[in-house]
Amino acid sequence: MFVAIANTPRDYAWGSASAIAELLGTVPSGGPEAELWLGDHPGSPARIVDPNAVGGSADLAAWIASDPRSALGDRTRLPFLMKVLAASAPLSLQAHPTAEQAREGFERENVLGIPLDAPHRNYRDAHPKPEVIYALSESFDALCGFRPLDEARLVLVALGLDELVPRLSDLSGLFAWLMGGGADVDDLVARVSDFAAARSSGIRLSEDEAGALAISGAIETVRTLSAAYPGDAGILSALLLNRVTMRRGEALYLPAGNIHTYLSGLGIEVMTASDNVLRGGLTPKHVDVGELLAVVDFTPGPPPWLRPNEVSPQLGVFRPGNPDFVLAHVAGDAELDLSGPAIALCVAGSMTIRGARSESTIMRGEAVYVTPDERRMTFFGRGEVLLATTP
Repeated sequence: MFVAIANTPRDYAWGSASAIAELLGTVPSGGPEAELWLGDHPGSPARIVDPNAVGGSADLAAWIASDPRSALGDRTRLPFLMKVLAASAPLSLQAHPTAEQAREGFERENVLGIPLDAPHRNYRDAHPKPEVIYALSESFDALCGFRPLDEARLVLVALGLDELVPRLSDLSGLFAWLMGGGADVDDLVARVSDFAAARSSGIRLSEDEAGALAISGAIETVRTLSAAYPGDAGILSALLLNRVTMRRGEALYLPAGNIHTYLSGLGIEVMTASDNVLRGGLTPKHVDVGELLAVVDFTPGPPPWLRPNEVSPQLGVFRPGNPDFVLAHVAGDAELDLSGPAIALCVAGSMTIRGARSESTIMRGEAVYVTPDERRMTFFGRGEVLLATTP
């Protein structure tokens, strides 16, 4: 069964005024449009376009609750959430918990009597939130995970923060000190912000090309974050992180504990269905540095690129090794077997999808929920589809 779904973009302040509307072919709201949720998460369940097709249920959460067998097959919940994300300003500096941390945190805050919708609540459900981000715009800028230490040293020295270099031997201690703020941290933030403002982001400060790119990227990061959140301690913490520019069609996998933020761009996110976010700065929302430090993985290393399994020239499948989701990119005639439910979003042209029981044609901006009994799906048409499903 193919069930047409839609939703209204969430209006977080960092959202783009036009990117989601342009992708979907809709009229912009006039305000920021940051995230379009396609799933059954209670924070913003997808609307069912024709409720009569599913017994009158108005949204995906209501339909799954009323008829889980038809909607989910043998599963007890929809394990993934798909989002369209459009950032015109940096998101909060954040990380997500493991499954165990999510369960413990959710139970702890329930015992404390913190309402689920309270602004200061950290854990809004009992699930982890690993995620894949796939770039739809020609470039998508992000910070993700701690840089290799040699690169961090190079960046700190180049930006005039030599006194922080010895502290790299205790990365978690340095990060905690920076996030804690105070007069000394404020002085460093002001110094590095002034340094970045006085220099071109493209200046060549190293004979090594990779080093020069890391330094110029760090300067641009400081300029971007200083403009959005002047004086925020997260400006310094961001220098310890990998800066990545994804090109259209590239993806990252951000597992539990990966400290990250998105700076700008349009993309598709697929994640375990959760809204658990621990924030440490670069945001007017609730910040809990202590809880963030408890979930962050301080292991330095390269950016967490996720390469697709090229099933055919028309089909690539991103498999992060997570039990809850995979992301498929379809650009032409292709076939894909389903092991569970799926959500397909057409991002260009049109595509006809034929399953074991039914068929649907979706145009740019249209999305469908696919029940597990469709099993093997055949795609044909001149379009482009992103599809989230189970491994």
